[in-house]
Amino acid sequence: MALHLGDTAPDFTQKSADGPIHFHEWAGDSWVILFSHPADFTPVCTTELGEVSRLKPEFERRNTKAIGLSVDPLDDHTRWVGDIEETQGCGLNFPLLADADRSVSEAYGMIHPNASGTNTVRSVFIIDPARKVRLTITYPPSTGRNFAEILRVLDSLQLTDSHKVATPVNWQDGDDVIIVPSIDNEKAKELFPNCCYDKTPYLRVTTQPPKSRFRHPCGHAGFQLPTPTCLFTLCSAPHLSCSPSFSPTPLPP
Repeated sequence: MALHLGDTAPDFTQKSADGPIHFHEWAGDSWVILFSHPADFTPVCTTELGEVSRLKPEFERRNTKAIGLSVDPLDDHTRWVGDIEETQGCGLNFPLLADADRSVSEAYGMIHPNASGTNTVRSVFIIDPARKVRLTITYPPSTGRNFAEILRVLDSLQLTDSHKVATPVNWQDGDDVIIVPSIDNEKAKELFPNCCYDKTPYLRVTTQPPKSRFRHPCGHAGFQLPTPTCLFTLCSAPHLSCSPSFSPTPLPP
């Protein structure tokens, strides 16, 4: 069954090059990038895993963990790691699931029979700290993923979770953003003093709000608005146990 946006990401326990992974426990209060590749010892996949390893500081800055997957056995993963480091100049620094029994692949719909009856396609899932699926992308086997785009979407999700804004076409972190239509003009002026109203009644542009990161007492990471507001609404995993008022613990930039 295909996973849809907003679905709970299935939990699993599976072998990896870093030992057994109990997924929800391993994810903790982080965002997760879960991605599959068709096979070990293949050229496109080798470049992808090297790139994700290089990007680890960028993922950490966004409170995000990466985890890869293929249906190859663990021994193949272990032997492939040396090739990745030798050819890409960066050793593997995140877990690589050995989904030989295809239990994870099937739970996440990573095997597309009309593309391959056995190997996974290039699936990508962004999963938030509430274990909800927030993005899915499927690439064909011949096309390597654009991880700059994946980081861009992650930035957008984290920003729009904490502010009543949306990000326009080709948006990059720091660009102007759009105020969501559910906010009336009076409230928009209060929340966004730099709002521009010369577009249309439904297209109102403002400068990007600051992203001051905090850790909520419930353990989830989020962002703090620059103006006084109820921080209950900013928790990236909102639930009734979150206190509406607290002194945030800053996270490193």
